[in-house]
Formats: sequence, C-alpha cells, structure tokens
Amino acid sequence: MVISYKDLGLVNTREMFAKAMKGGYAVPAFNFNNMEQLQAIITACVETKSPVILQVSKGARQYANQTMLRYMAQGAVAMAREMGSKIPIALHLDHGDSYELCVSCIENGFSSVMIDGSHLPYEENVKLTKKVVDFAHQYDVTVEGELGVLAGIEEHVSSEKSHYTKPEEVEDFVTRTGVDSLAISIGTSHGAYKFKLKPGETVPPLRFDILEECEKRLPGFPIVLHGASSVLPEYVEIINKYGGKIENAAGVPEEQLRRAAKSAVCKINIDSDGRLVMTAMIRKYLAEHPSEFDPRKYLGPAREALKNMYADKCKNVLGSAGKGE
Repeated sequence: MVISYKDLGLVNTREMFAKAMKGGYAVPAFNFNNMEQLQAIITACVETKSPVILQVSKGARQYANQTMLRYMAQGAVAMAREMGSKIPIALHLDHGDSYELCVSCIENGFSSVMIDGSHLPYEENVKLTKKVVDFAHQYDVTVEGELGVLAGIEEHVSSEKSHYTKPEEVEDFVTRTGVDSLAISIGTSHGAYKFKLKPGETVPPLRFDILEECEKRLPGFPIVLHGASSVLPEYVEIINKYGGKIENAAGVPEEQLRRAAKSAVCKINIDSDGRLVMTAMIRKYLAEHPSEFDPRKYLGPAREALKNMYADKCKNVLGSAGKGE
C-alpha cells in the first residue's frame, strides 16, 4: 500500500522550485534527526514565512523509524497550520543510495527523493536515476539526481576528493533521466571539515563558472547545492570551549551562498550547521548546570538557538523569507 504524501499535507518540489527560479532565491533544505530539530525548522520557517524542504538521510530514517517519521512529518504540517501558516512543506530523501530505498520512501509518504548515482560510471548513473524517476512520477513525487562527486563525509556518503560536475554532461543526463532537479558539484562538500584551513588561509571560492555553464545548458532548470553549511565559527568555538575538539573546520562563506541563491540554484542543503548549533548549546548548558539531568532543560535552549539560526538562513542567506505565503 502506498501512503500518499498529499494525505499528509505535504507538497512536492515542482512549484517551490518554479517560484524560487522566478524570485531569485533558494528553498532551504534542512536535515533533521529528532523532534527538537524538526520543531525548530518548522517554527523558524513559519515565523519567516519561508517554504521548506524537510530532509532525511538514510541514516536519519533508520534512527527515527520509518513509521514514526511519517507521523512526525504529518505532525509538522499540522503544527504549521495550527500556527496559522500555509507555508509549503516537502519531505525529501537526502542521498538515496538505491532504487529500493527510494521506493520505500515514496511508499511511506515522501514527496521528493534524491537518487545519488554520482559515484557510478555515467551510463549506470543515468540508468539508475531513470528507473527511480519512472517509479516516482507515477505518484507525482519529484526526483533529484546528482552529477559530480562532493568531497567530505556525511553518514554513508564519503569521498576523498571532489570531482566537479562536467557541464557538457548535464543536458544529456537531464533529458535521458527525466529528473526534476540536479545536484551539481562546484566546490561545496559534506561534513564540518569542508575546508581544513591553516592559519591565514581563506576558503577557496565556489566554481561559479561551472554553475553558469550548467545554467546556460539547462535554462530554467532547478539546480541543487549540497554540503552548503557555513560551519558557523561561533558555535565551533562554543563546542571547543566546553570540552569539544573540532579544529580548523571551515564551511562555505554565506556571501557565496547568497550569490548562488540568486542564480538557478533553487535548493540549498544545510545539515552540519544544525548539528553544530545543537551540540554547542547542549555542551554549554550541561557545563554550566552540572547537576541538571532533565533533557528538556538542555534540549530547550538548543532548540531555540537552532530556530534562530534557521530563521537567519532564510532571511539573510537563502532569501526565502516571505516567499512561502
């Protein structure tokens, strides 16, 4: 039995991306693993009137349980509506690594899936992506494909080095697979250590030349950026101050993301920043209140800090604030 995302109050990404393309902004795709992160995302996007894509990785789905996850997504929509908001909300599989996983997510209420065949030889990537598209489109579920490999590590997705997307492949890939959006590699990467900098070094700029060439070859087509956390230094500092050890970690400068959001980039993925904020605030609270053992006491401030960070991303980085209603 297929549970339709429409019955859960979710939408796919088609209209979201069309509006983002026209409006020169990017829709936030925020990853979540637990209730507090989900509450923070919904509250931030309702308050800023931003559309949102709730993102779940393969690992997060296993952690949360697929049935629980479905009800969490349905609850998130109900929560937004009770707050008087009509913002569009999508539920998206991040880095699906198999046809079977994508099918399972579609059957369990996801409105969008990513099939990541970027590590495969080109023809195999085309074949796998098309197979997922053919299944998903029967249920009006949107599909994201990927060309080019991002460096870094995020759960089961890891690569020693980046392989930039080849612009000469994008038209053929999109035409033959029928995907609804395309993730490209232009210098972003997964995890907190996107760029390990030595003192005095600066983050290398994103390859906007590759992005512009892809835009030319795919006019009006939605492009996606993965690994786009900025690895917020103030939270790395808090983690390290209170017993953590995250050294020389650097992310994508927010001004570069702002520039990308004004182009054909319609979706920007942010995961590590959420993890860093949550960990920083929990470490700080527990260090300052060593006798506390009520999870609400330390998860509450973490949730509030998360909400503020997500709201800032919508307003000042992605330009999505005010675009959801």
